[in-house]
Order: sequence, then C-alpha cells, then structure tokens
Amino acid sequence: MRTRRIAVIAALITTFLALDLHQYLRLDYLQSQRQAFEAVYASHPVVTLAVFFVVYIAVTALSLPGAAVMTIAAGALFGLATGTLVVSFASSIGATLAFLVARALLRETVQRRFGPSLRRINEGVERDGAFYLFGLRLVPVFPFFVINLVMGLTPMRSRTFYGVSQLGMLPATVVYVNAGTQLGQVQSLGGLLSPSVLASFTMLGLFPLAARWAVKALQARKALRGWARPQAFDRDLVVIGAGSGGLVSAYIGATVNARVSLAEKGAMGGDCLNTGCVPSKALLRSARFIAEARRSADFGIRRAELDFDFAEVMERVQSVIRDVAPHDSRERYEGLGVDVIHGEAKITSPYTVDVANHTLTTRNIILATGARPMVPPLEGLAAGDYVTSDSIWALRELPARLVVLGGGPIGSELAQAFARLGSQVTQIERGEQLLPREDTEVAEQVMARFADEGIDIRLRTNAVRVVDHDAGGRALIVEHQGGEEAIGFDQLLIAVGRRPNVEGLGLEELGIETNANGTIKVNDFLQTRYPNIYAVGDVAGPYQFTHAAAHQAWHAAVNALFGSFRRFRADYSALPWTTFTEPEVARVGINERDAVAQGIDYEVTTYDISGLDRAIADGEASGLVKVLTAPGRDRVLGASIVGAHAGELIGEYVTAMRHGLGMNKILSTIHVYPTLAEANRFAAGEWKRAHAPQRLLAWLGHYHAWRRGRAAESRTVSEPGR
Repeated sequence: MRTRRIAVIAALITTFLALDLHQYLRLDYLQSQRQAFEAVYASHPVVTLAVFFVVYIAVTALSLPGAAVMTIAAGALFGLATGTLVVSFASSIGATLAFLVARALLRETVQRRFGPSLRRINEGVERDGAFYLFGLRLVPVFPFFVINLVMGLTPMRSRTFYGVSQLGMLPATVVYVNAGTQLGQVQSLGGLLSPSVLASFTMLGLFPLAARWAVKALQARKALRGWARPQAFDRDLVVIGAGSGGLVSAYIGATVNARVSLAEKGAMGGDCLNTGCVPSKALLRSARFIAEARRSADFGIRRAELDFDFAEVMERVQSVIRDVAPHDSRERYEGLGVDVIHGEAKITSPYTVDVANHTLTTRNIILATGARPMVPPLEGLAAGDYVTSDSIWALRELPARLVVLGGGPIGSELAQAFARLGSQVTQIERGEQLLPREDTEVAEQVMARFADEGIDIRLRTNAVRVVDHDAGGRALIVEHQGGEEAIGFDQLLIAVGRRPNVEGLGLEELGIETNANGTIKVNDFLQTRYPNIYAVGDVAGPYQFTHAAAHQAWHAAVNALFGSFRRFRADYSALPWTTFTEPEVARVGINERDAVAQGIDYEVTTYDISGLDRAIADGEASGLVKVLTAPGRDRVLGASIVGAHAGELIGEYVTAMRHGLGMNKILSTIHVYPTLAEANRFAAGEWKRAHAPQRLLAWLGHYHAWRRGRAAESRTVSEPGR
C-alpha cells in the first residue's frame, strides 16, 4: 500500500514537472493574464474561487513550487479580505495533507535511520510541540513546505498541527496577500516605485524580524509566568561560581559597564587553578624533567644524577598556584568593578539570589558552579582509602604503590606523573583502551609509552571492592575475564569522572531540569527553562574543559546582557582539547571513532612524525598526525595529533576548521624549518598526493617526453651546418 502511494505521488510530481506546469504559477504569467482572469472571476466567482482553492491545496500538499506566488496572486486577484480567507484555509489544509503524507510514507523509516539527527526536533515537539510549531510558522526562516514534511516525521498530532498552522501562518499570509493587492495595482514598471508598493514589500522584509521578536517575548512570558518581576533590579547580572566560566562571565559584564555580582563559596579560580589544570601541569613538568634526566644517554650525556624530594615537588606545585592566583583574585575582579561576594548562593526566583544573608534582585543569572570528582560506591571503600584529583595535592609522602582507577585524561596524566616520580603504578580501565574517546592507534601510542615506563595497565578490568590486605594494608579486588585478583596499594586514586555541582542552588524548587548525567539542561543559547537563567562550564556540559567553560561564558554573558538585540548559539564544532600525557594527545572536531558512530562519510590522511627532522633532533621521533576530510574535498572534519607538543600543534587545525581553510591552504602556508609544526604541512602534503590528478600527470609526462624529443631533433638538424 505504501509503495502504491509513493508511486501515485511520484507520478503527480513527475507530470507537473514534465508538462512544465510551473510556468502557470509564475508571477509574470499571472500578471500577464490578470485581466482575463478578472473577467472570468467576475462572471463565475464561486467556481473560480473553488478551482483556485483546490489548486492551492494540491500545490501545497505535493510540496510543489508556486505557493508563495499563488498567495501574492490571491491578493492581486481577490483583494485582501477574500484572498486572505481563501489562502489561509487552503494553505493549512494543504500543509496538513503534506504532513500526513510524510507521516504515512516516511516517518518510521526516517526515525529509525536518522533518529540522532532529529533528536532536537523530537525533544522540542515532546516538550512543547504546539508552541514549537507556532514559532516555526510565525518566523518564516525555513520554507513552510519543509516544516510540513519534517513535522510529519515527529509525534505531533495532526489536529494540533492543523490548528497551530492555521493560526501561525495567518500573519505571513496577510503580509503576502497585502503585497499582492499592491502588486495588482501596478500598471507599469514605474509603478513598482510607488510608496504603497514599497511599503508593502518593506513589511515583507520586516515581518520575520518582528515575528522573531514576538516569539521570543511569548516564550519568555510563558516561562516566567507566576513569578513577580521586580520594578527595579540591584544587578544586571549575578554569577554563581568563580571558576573559569564564572570569571569570564563576570569579566565580560564588567567590561561593558554592567553591574555584576560574583558569588563564590570556596576559593577564587575554581578547580582549574586550585586542583586541576594549574597544579597538574606543574606536577607534570617536574615529572617530565625527571624522565628526561633518566634518558640522558639518548642525548649523548653519559650520566645525569637526580636528587629530589617528593614533598618539595608538591610544594613547588603550591607555589605555582600562588603565582597564578592573582590572575583570578578577588582584588583583581573588584578592581574591574565586579562585586565579589564570599558565600553560598541560592536562586529563590528567576529574579532573586540569596547570598551571604542578602537577597539580590537581578535581570540575569549565570550558573558556573563546576563539578567535583565522582566516587563509585565500591564495597569496603572507606573515606581514608582514596584520593581524587581534588585531594591528591595534599600528599607529601610518595606512595610506594599507587592504584589509579580510571583510564581517562585525568587518571592517565597522574598515573604517568607518579610513575616518573617513583611510584609503582597500576592503572585500571574497564574499557578496551586508555583514553577511550580517542582512536585506537592514538591510544596505543600512549599505552606503549606507559608500558615502557613501567606502568601496569589493566584493560577490560572492573573494580569490585576494597579489602584489608597483607599486614594491615589495603587492596583493590578487580574482576577480569571472570576471575578476581587483589591488587595491593598504599594509595588509591579514583579518577572515573566528575559530577556537576547542582545541589543547594534552588534548581528543584524552580523546576530547572537536569540531564541524565546530572548537568543542567540548557538550549543552544545556554539558557535553562527560564530565559534569563544560564548555565556554563562543567555544570552545563557537554565538555569539561576550562577553555570550553570560557567559550560558553562569552556566549552566556553576551546573550544575557544583549539578547534582546541579538543572540549567539554556542558552537563546539571547532573545540579542541589536549591530554597532557607524554606523548601528548590533542584533538579537534571528529575522529574516526566519531565518524563511524555518526554515519559520517570521510577520508583519512595520516602522517608519521617519526620521519620529521625536528622530532628526530629532539629525540621525540614518534607520534602521528591524523586528519579526517570530506570525501574528495580538502575540508577538515577533524584532526588528532599524538606526539610532543601536540597541544600546540593542534591550533593550526582549529583555525582551519573555524575559518573554513582546507588542506590546500595548510600546504601552501610557509612553516619554519626545522619545527614540529611542519608535521601539519607534511600531513597536508600526504593528502595532496592522495588526491593528485593522475590523468593530468600522465599527460604532463607525455608532454615533457615530447619536449625532450623535440630538443633532440633540433640538435640533430643543426649539426650538419657546424
């Protein structure tokens, strides 16, 4: 039955195109026949309206071109009132028929195959389908026929679709029909410049802007219904959390002279300064120096002696934190004009925040409360048995045996650092590889280095419980391939992920939703269910990076303060990240694992860094550059780099993706010799060789052979005259 329906619809569309019936739906044709049509309409008004009505329904139902022209024609031929009435009902009926056709023929197949791509639309329909459709109808950014077909693939009821379409398309219908009434009065080309015609088409241009503003206002009013709006506000912006996202938000607000309060219950700078990025990189630098000294023979140095104390290394970490702290200090931000408040903050309404025994009224709120290490509920695990990435910095005695639970970036960085400092490290990962988000060959290079440095990597291994072990010590019981094993430890580091800090903020009382992973649910503009409450950074996701939080903070602050004029969607398509192991792992965009999972077509280009001159000279001749490009094109879809200073090298691909530069542009860019950055140019060269025009090169070979033959002939001819 479905095949028969498809055949009938295809036959109708094919007939329409084959007979070039579209020529009768062009404005110039209708204009040329206007007088004849008016005569027919005057003689047979009911029949004429009925035929026009049926044709309009057919054109709309089959998603054929011409509906917009027919709408303008209705105004020119029938006038504003009659034209609006006819078009309004015909367009709604035709749109509903197109909706039903798409549902009957395609919904099941499309949802099964393209479910992830349609997720956002499905969620919008499930959450507030009628208003979602009304917004699409009221703001004609997308063609109406596309909306008809796409909505047919969603769970929306046909009755709701018809009713909302009838109401939502009415303003646009009036504007287009009105333009047609003016166009019908034009007697010559000079008439196009009449004030009435210009005013009508000006309305066409301004309508989408006015409609978009109206939709935003209606959405905000609906979300904030039931909350008393203060007559005046103490603040333009209240930011909760003084980590990366909060600091950037407050900085932007202060820069544009908004009145901003920044509330923080802990230390300024958040996790990045105090327990994350800064201390970990300081520790990694000390550990790398130790590793390089142990490789002295690789650099022609017979022996290098090391004498260090773990406690002093950890004190250096604290000194680095103290040196960086002024950048994030209360004094600095107060000097910028930010009102910094130390205390726990709670949102009590979309307009009020309680902090330090005061209630602040504010036009906007940004949540930037970060995340904390997640601790799994292991049997027998006591509070003193473990450390996390937050608490490990208090250690002053090097653990002889360190078990690291988790194979992600945090666990891997700290596992390598402590192994280099002298701990016997065992790393537990339940997946198939360390760094599970990276491609296999990328992770294998890191795992090979870890194995060379003595780290005991246990893959496909699950932690089961913690027990007493060997003379008062403790052990982690793990399960692997059906068997259990006890791994003794002096210290257990848990690094299995981070949990967003959402408790005590008043979210439940306000009905602000969270995702399955605990992050606050936000839209593309980083708004929660309330249009003036935003969330950024680890508490919002989807990425838990300092630079991701800063990226989101710019969008949230600008949208909060200037969203009435223009809003910006947060774009993560060119968001890079780096795991600071040795070798480093850096990535931007999708990798091969992502492309396969998402069904994206791609080509792979790989360059082996072992052949790079500077890497050889530095004793770092290992690693690779792996680039995914669109098939047959040089557009970069993503890049992964593993090797020395990968975090610095990835910047070229970030720029390429952000600004639409392809592999040809990278290849034509001059890179200093000898540098590691040449790896990017050589990767582009590999791509170019793979896409060389072989037929043209073959013809060039024949051309050069012909040139060589002509030269020889010329010499032969000239010899007798010598």
